[in-house]
Amino acid sequence: MPRPRKCLINLSDTPFYHCISRCVRRAYLCGEDSVTGKSYEHRRQWVEDRLLLLADVFCVDVCAYAVMSNHTHVVLRINKQKADALSVHEVIKRWHRLYKGVLLCRRYIQPDECDVMSDAEIETVNAIAAVYRQRLYDISWFMRLLNEFIARQANKEDDCTGHFWEGRFKSQALLDEASLAACMAYVDLNPVRAQIAKTPESSAHTSIQKRIEAAKSNRQPRSLLGFAGNPRNNMPDGLPFRIEDYLAIVELTGRHFHPAKLGKNADSALPILTRMGVDDVDWHTLVSGIETEFKTTVSTEKLSNIHNRNRRYRTA
Repeated sequence: MPRPRKCLINLSDTPFYHCISRCVRRAYLCGEDSVTGKSYEHRRQWVEDRLLLLADVFCVDVCAYAVMSNHTHVVLRINKQKADALSVHEVIKRWHRLYKGVLLCRRYIQPDECDVMSDAEIETVNAIAAVYRQRLYDISWFMRLLNEFIARQANKEDDCTGHFWEGRFKSQALLDEASLAACMAYVDLNPVRAQIAKTPESSAHTSIQKRIEAAKSNRQPRSLLGFAGNPRNNMPDGLPFRIEDYLAIVELTGRHFHPAKLGKNADSALPILTRMGVDDVDWHTLVSGIETEFKTTVSTEKLSNIHNRNRRYRTA
């Protein structure tokens, strides 16, 4: 029996989660349907645009994403601290970018209207804003507003009704730095692994393409959670890696997955693995086994169990 979502997402364990949504239909979410010959490629942009809009509204940061033909991958970070720091006015304005909201809240964010509101009305607004604030760092609400929007758009285009997605999204908690880096690489390399792109930089509608394009101008995309460098005192907010180390490990891991690009991890890629306490074998087990070897949580602690199980199979 599936575990309740509230048991799978726990901020006391980690703020980082990998979420997967799969299309229920034979027809594709994106790409070209081999049966009908109809192209749905334009839907990739729907997903990417909606995802980045929600990242701007919610206090949920996008670490990585890939829009595939019949499913999507996103790696998200819950930023509760950011949500808690928002004023009532800011919370309401953010929520009203997605929903019209109630009349009292619309009046509250208008200076001339707010000044004449009664104490009881303001108390009601504060109570509503408290609900909105919780939703702004809730992954379930984030994924709901992503998937519902795409489903409605697709149903309208296909002139049909009914379920578009398989069900609720699947989520995995990423419990340490190595599992976070491995899952991001797994997501970024989805098109390479599926052999619909030869290189990370040619992988359309992925976070890695966006990061590489920005890196050419010596910057990071504002729409994605940035890299803050290796952990240290007074570390700024962001992903705990150097961007050059991450791009290098993605490039070299991509060679492992793509048969036309032979090669294996070189010395230039080892520092990030050494710092995380992961060797080449463990790294590739983590990356390639994100969905097959791990269920609701991903961590280096579980690697020994995987290796022991594989050894038993080989000696059986």
